[in-house]
Amino acid sequence: MVFRQRRSPLYGRLIPLERAVTLLYSYKMRLLRALSVASILLFCVLALALPAAYQRMTSVAPPNTYLGFDLNEYPGDAALPTLRKTFSFSNFWLGPPPGENQTNWTGKRAAIKAQGFGFVVLFTGRDSHNLKNTDDARRKGILDAHNAAKSAEREGFAKGTIIFLDIEEGGRLPASYHQYILSWLEDLRRVGFRAGVYCSAVPVDEGRGVAITTAQDIHDHIGTREIAFWVYNDVCPPSPGCTFQTNLPPSQSGFPAAQIWQYAQSPRHKERTAQCSANYAPDGNCYVPGDSAHKWFLDANVASSPDPSSKK
Repeated sequence: MVFRQRRSPLYGRLIPLERAVTLLYSYKMRLLRALSVASILLFCVLALALPAAYQRMTSVAPPNTYLGFDLNEYPGDAALPTLRKTFSFSNFWLGPPPGENQTNWTGKRAAIKAQGFGFVVLFTGRDSHNLKNTDDARRKGILDAHNAAKSAEREGFAKGTIIFLDIEEGGRLPASYHQYILSWLEDLRRVGFRAGVYCSAVPVDEGRGVAITTAQDIHDHIGTREIAFWVYNDVCPPSPGCTFQTNLPPSQSGFPAAQIWQYAQSPRHKERTAQCSANYAPDGNCYVPGDSAHKWFLDANVASSPDPSSKK
């Protein structure tokens, strides 16, 4: 007797069901492999794209800075086109520069402006030994502010122009000088102009680990009063010496609040510029490109505005 296995009535139906399950499993594996490939591709794309995007988000755009020159003597109308090829702004003395009895800048505003220059307007400050006490300093601060404002009006500078008080002394200033600056600031504001100071950001060692800059000393005494700072610091570094590059933010001058940085002077100070002496001319002065005859040795500046005295 031959034994025959009895088949279930569902046998014929199980075969298509098994095939269906097999097909579904096959499709699932194909889908998983496709997703895996897509995931890998997406990861590669993100790995390439994210660093660039992160760099764009975190990188700091170079500051918008502008070059300017300053001279004690007006260089002459013929010099302006050559100077304008490099510089965006010029200084302008409202009175005699330090050590002089007169100025040849008078009446030159229109010629300078016609060449497209902005301005940084200057008035010579007193020496500290000329201020007897705080009362004397107060009177002289008011007097100098009055004279500077009148001169600015005669030259055609509008109200609201920043007039920088030229302070040639370095280090910590005496109390009488701080009174002089405060009187200058307040009286200029009273007549509709704004105040600034040109001063040193070169550290002066006071001993016992203490160093001070004139800019910081003034800032500490001015308090919350609004005043613009034009600082000089030709020490290499941070100064690059007599070069003309627009990627020098004034905040790197040694005084972060500076709006203008005078980074090169003529003639150079050998003790402060030894590391960038090659960037000066052999005679130790700074000359603008195009001045092959070396007619105008000058000081070089960088500012956050092409017209610093009118900056709002």
